Amino acid sequence: MIESFVAPFEFGFMQRALVGGVLVAAICALVGTYVVLRGQAFVGDALAHAAFPGVVIAYLLKGNIYLGATVFAVATALGIGLVSRRSRVSYDTAIGIMFAGAFALGVLLMSTIQGYTVDLFGFLFGNVLGISRRDLLLVGLLGALVVLTVVLLYKELLLLSFDPIVAEAMGYPVQALNYLLLGLMALTIVISIQAVGIILVVALLVTPSATASLLTERFFRMMLLGILLAVLAAVIGLYLSYYLNVASGAAIVLVSTCLFFLVLASRRLRIAAKPRA
Repeated sequence: MIESFVAPFEFGFMQRALVGGVLVAAICALVGTYVVLRGQAFVGDALAHAAFPGVVIAYLLKGNIYLGATVFAVATALGIGLVSRRSRVSYDTAIGIMFAGAFALGVLLMSTIQGYTVDLFGFLFGNVLGISRRDLLLVGLLGALVVLTVVLLYKELLLLSFDPIVAEAMGYPVQALNYLLLGLMALTIVISIQAVGIILVVALLVTPSATASLLTERFFRMMLLGILLAVLAAVIGLYLSYYLNVASGAAIVLVSTCLFFLVLASRRLRIAAKPRA
């Protein structure tokens, strides 16, 4: 029994996958708490897809994939804010425009590449088992930047998420904080694309925090529970991918989804079991 738990991590690639998966899961849940609280899951999805042309351009230029993804994700985050503020279109419409345009650019650029672009498909669907030591270093550095920002601006971001009108009345730079939060979401997505891929990253950003919100109404406790649930999903997902020989990113996301429905069902049963007055 013990050998079954230890065996996968006798390999270097599984050790790196475990470290990378846990880091990515924790950072996604940290930022995802704000995403869920503000109801911005669609924004996360848009930024994830917007990172794709950056990945393709970096691939074509033989540059750094993470840098390319960061540039496009952050640019799209800023673009969403500018378009919604300086035009008559709604915030959701601005997201749809930027998301569709950026992803279409990525698909168009990928279509110019001759042959089967297996590396680019890896970024679409994720491959945490392919994380290298260099990837881990970049994930660690970018993750540390995200965590440090959240720690330093915890109260400001919390007030912004709960009541932006009160935050503005108290003199906080609400617009700048909004852009900062979009930037943090973009960085988190860039950190995660190697592990779960562009298509699935929004699930890891939203699902653990959404599950935690069913268990508690306190923000800090929700953040901690979200991180624990995300890490649990990453570990279980890695075991499933190893023993069942299935896609690692998809396994992690499906475990997280199953945890959500288990908690939801448990909550419904508790509510149904309560005696009515």
